[in-house]
Amino acid sequence: MLGFKERLEEMELKYKELNQQLSDPEIISNQSEYQKLLKQHAKIKKIVDKYNEYKEVVKGIEDARALLESEEDDDIRELAELELAELEPDKERLEKELPVLLLPQDPNDEKNVIVEIRAGAGGDEAGLFAADLFRMYTRYAEGRGWKSEIMSSSQSELGGFKEVIFSLEGEDVYSRMKYESGVHRVQRVPVTESGGRIHTSTATVAVLPEAEEVELEIDPNDLRIDVFRSSGPGGQSVNTTDSAVRITHLPTGIVVSCQDEKSQHKNREKAMRILRARLKEKLEEEQRAEIDEARKSQVGTGERSEKIRTYNFPQGRVSDHRINLTIYKLDQVLDGELDLIVEELLNEDIARRLQKV
Repeated sequence: MLGFKERLEEMELKYKELNQQLSDPEIISNQSEYQKLLKQHAKIKKIVDKYNEYKEVVKGIEDARALLESEEDDDIRELAELELAELEPDKERLEKELPVLLLPQDPNDEKNVIVEIRAGAGGDEAGLFAADLFRMYTRYAEGRGWKSEIMSSSQSELGGFKEVIFSLEGEDVYSRMKYESGVHRVQRVPVTESGGRIHTSTATVAVLPEAEEVELEIDPNDLRIDVFRSSGPGGQSVNTTDSAVRITHLPTGIVVSCQDEKSQHKNREKAMRILRARLKEKLEEEQRAEIDEARKSQVGTGERSEKIRTYNFPQGRVSDHRINLTIYKLDQVLDGELDLIVEELLNEDIARRLQKV
């Protein structure tokens, strides 16, 4: 604990300072500044509360030991021993929890996300698998009380998705979804296979933290906006008005299309949200490339070409290749019980980061 004491005491001082600032009428009248400080206060409060709990436990242990050394009364000594037996495991637990709370947080952890799922190798079967992943994530979101909304989609002939882009909004969404980026692989007998042979198909998932307008300014002169008619599977027109929107960001060449809404204005709004998220990802990818060492120590979070997970239907198993985890609960995972894997990824990530401290 000694290595963390100074930082914890700094947190206590910062907490007191924030309490004073939050009661300052000038700051209260400035809502954006007030909300920013309120978020900081909530984060630090968790650490300060845990540190105060630790200090109380340490004092309790010291008092109990002092009694054992000074007291001759057997009953009092027995009570002191019982107190020690209760408090020492608490001290051990808190000494593990406090360093985790002090780890630097990913600034994106609290953000909402835009998820892009694309069918990969495997034709129609890959499209059906993309639809399975979409259902898994939306069920997971329901379970955590998050809101999901389709931003853009392109359906395949058999009812799967060539591509589906959707947003997830709620508490700490990116902190749990960031591990999903990469190549997902399915092994099963496709509905189109008459011979009963197992095929392997893939879908790629990209999880982008959503960028707010104030966070990322886009020059309107850098955009080319085209409108066209929406089309469904096979290219047939599904709308008689030019409501679909395609936005090209000229400096980077990033192109975003949205056609799911009947309103051109809504399609444009959704396309801009996707564009901001992709631009944010591009900028952060460039920054991460410069800080190569930090990237290497992470559990995979972002490489679209990285094969991260296999869903094997004949054996009813899911394997996450980054942490050598295999569980035989395929149905539960695909039904949205993704925390069976996410919790393990979080724990592994924390363990790796603690080794670097």
